[in-house]
Amino acid sequence: MGSILVVEDEVVLAKNVRRTLEKIGHEVQVAATGAAAIAAFQVARPDLVLLDLRLPDAGGLDILARLRELDGGCTVLMMTAYASVEDAVRAIQLGARDYLQKPLHLEDLKHAVERALGESRLREQVTYYHDREASGSALATLIGDCAPVERLRARIRRLCSLPTDAVPPTVLIGGETGTGKGLVARVLHFNGPRAAEPFIDVNCAAIPDNLVEAELFGYEKGAFTDAKAGKNGLFQAADKGTLFLDEIGCLTLPVQGKILKAIEEKRVRPVGARADRAVDIQIVAATNSPLDEMTRAGTFREDLFYRLQVAPLEVPPLRERGADILLLAQTFLDQIARQYRSPVREFTTDARLALEAYRWPGNVRELRNLIDRAVLFCDGDRIDAAALGLPGQTPAAVSLARLAAGAIELPEGGIRLEDVERGLIEAALRRANGNQSEAARLLGLSRDTLRYRMEKFAIAADKTV
Repeated sequence: MGSILVVEDEVVLAKNVRRTLEKIGHEVQVAATGAAAIAAFQVARPDLVLLDLRLPDAGGLDILARLRELDGGCTVLMMTAYASVEDAVRAIQLGARDYLQKPLHLEDLKHAVERALGESRLREQVTYYHDREASGSALATLIGDCAPVERLRARIRRLCSLPTDAVPPTVLIGGETGTGKGLVARVLHFNGPRAAEPFIDVNCAAIPDNLVEAELFGYEKGAFTDAKAGKNGLFQAADKGTLFLDEIGCLTLPVQGKILKAIEEKRVRPVGARADRAVDIQIVAATNSPLDEMTRAGTFREDLFYRLQVAPLEVPPLRERGADILLLAQTFLDQIARQYRSPVREFTTDARLALEAYRWPGNVRELRNLIDRAVLFCDGDRIDAAALGLPGQTPAAVSLARLAAGAIELPEGGIRLEDVERGLIEAALRRANGNQSEAARLLGLSRDTLRYRMEKFAIAADKTV
């Protein structure tokens, strides 16, 4: 229910309106003058104002203008027995939600109030989610210091700095699955000239082929069996803003042709419609598929591919980002530990080496999910390599990463590499109890290569101790 301020100088009417609205659960306050209305509004900040057009000390339109100065988002319903076209137009221009004619029918009043409050709540929800999305899409959310990420940020800054009246270029974001292409698209929108407008995210792979055209372009009533009413598509929903087409390579050739037409002509035609509708949107597409190969194979339109390639962005895979792996891992650890109120605060040395040694086929998404799981099931306040549970990770891989990172120091006098190689072969033979095939597997060698090296270092075939 909502809080309502009734500004009405007719005592009986104000009393009846108050009683009617309180019966359906609203909190109602009454003011009989414009001055009292302004004072009450500043204190209570009501969800809705019912405002009479004529008041003893001021005109209702003047009070409306003052209320909108105090709160540009306030919802106001005007009431009057002296309606005129000029007054109605002026009230709507000043921001009134609706115009109610006296004498008021209380049932109609209740419906008007509920409708206005419902729309106000919906606007607040939209604003909340828009602001939350925007706050999580700052340029700083693209974490990383490696050269490919710096280049990516520089290109994004260039695109975001375009003037508000510039025609927005189409953007194609490439990169493996899990690298953060969706984040890049949101950063582009919420830091660019269209930040206050809609950002519509579409997973093209998740829409059934028989519905994709209706979802993207909308449809008219009766266009197909279940079309009992017309509906705008996602292109229309993104008007003035950004439409993000994720996994665009999954769309069929006919739909690709219609998207190309929409990009070039800035018009779409809903299913079953006889005329096109204008749309003003920026298209941002993303794919982990090789679109150039798909064009050669005939599964993706070449003209659409080049139309999307106006401003290409490439998100690097995690395995090529060097020290960014540990930077991202610690960032995720801090966030997830706060989320779960967990005492876990850092990684052990072995865990850090394991993170660097792993190839990350799932990229940043895999890294975050892995740390999420590790924090949930970790004992103590540190995450070790075992707690990470990296798939395919072996102690040998961690030891190799430790050696590469300089964790094993050479003696001052140095060593002979041949002695190290001989020692590794003997250690593998001992671990394999003299089984040369198993020893070769442990060293990543073929059996013949192992035998050659055993002969080279005069290692006996039964060297197990």
